Amino acid sequence: MYIYEVKKDARAITIGILRALAVLVGIVLLLWFLYKIQAVILYIGLALVLSLIGRPAVLLLRKKLKLGNTFASVITLLLIIGSIGLVLSIFVPIIIEQGKHISQIDFQQVKRDLNELNMQASDYLGVDHFQLVEAVKRTTYVKNLDVEIIPSFIDIFFGNLGSTIVGIFSVLFISFFLLRDESLIARSVLVFAKSGNEQKFKRILIKIKELLSRYFIGLLLQIFILALFYSVLLLYLDVRDAVAVALICAFLNIVPYLGPIIGWVLMLLVIVSNNLGADFSSGLLPLLLIATGGYAIAQLFDNFISQPVIFGHSVRSHPLEIFIVILTAGFVFGIPGMILAVPTYTALKVVAKEFLSEYKIVKRLTHNL
Repeated sequence: MYIYEVKKDARAITIGILRALAVLVGIVLLLWFLYKIQAVILYIGLALVLSLIGRPAVLLLRKKLKLGNTFASVITLLLIIGSIGLVLSIFVPIIIEQGKHISQIDFQQVKRDLNELNMQASDYLGVDHFQLVEAVKRTTYVKNLDVEIIPSFIDIFFGNLGSTIVGIFSVLFISFFLLRDESLIARSVLVFAKSGNEQKFKRILIKIKELLSRYFIGLLLQIFILALFYSVLLLYLDVRDAVAVALICAFLNIVPYLGPIIGWVLMLLVIVSNNLGADFSSGLLPLLLIATGGYAIAQLFDNFISQPVIFGHSVRSHPLEIFIVILTAGFVFGIPGMILAVPTYTALKVVAKEFLSEYKIVKRLTHNL
């Protein structure tokens, strides 16, 4: 009898280990599959955003003008495309013009000015000369940088042009069907629901839609606040096309953590290109310092006031929680993962609350949903 019980326990342990390994392998395969189709996930995510934005317009056209659902969806999609085209027609010429100004920057002269300024500061402070530019060159990232990649950037861009066009048409195609049939996603999800769980799935979809709508409204509000900050700063510095440059820098904040750094570098380059020929130490350097200080203040306001208030109320997640999620998504899926991390995580939290609420960690993470 004792031997039988031991064998039974050993078998149960073996089965438990095999199940755990099967679950682990399944998770790994799922992550691998998601990694391989990350472009498709990005297309669907963008289409969902467009459908959320365009849904009020479809309902308005159906209610006020008595248009059919398909016709209202086509008109809404055309309005979205027209709006995007209008924005591009305004900003692309400005970007091209600023790009021409930036290309006129003599970076060798900037390097010499930085080294001269560094020598003057070193003499004033009574310390050994520290060659800032040379020190940057000796860093690991710069030493490993292949400068040959710069001339080939245009080739890379045009090489990806075909996939970009395919992506745009894919997003528009998916968006049309999501606009035309509001219940398309609901019906697709309900296919996986067990008998009797339909209402639970419907609650999940309604909650996800509510939270994501708040999230995207909050994102637009965040961009508006930053654009306002940057516009005042650039207008004060008398930069050409200040409002347009400010909007571009603010829009880059969509990419968490990396976007603000790119925006700061872009702002500095625009300021340098707008002051070509100015004396570096007395003319250009003060402008760069003012811009950096103003940009830092805007980012501090955004990180410690805007984001906690806006996203804390929209997706109801702790800032540290969001940071870890974005960092993980960026490591696995790159920039697209960073952009979609928060809405995806929010949706997963809603699902977990409905189906895994017995676990303590789920209760802790979803207590305020």
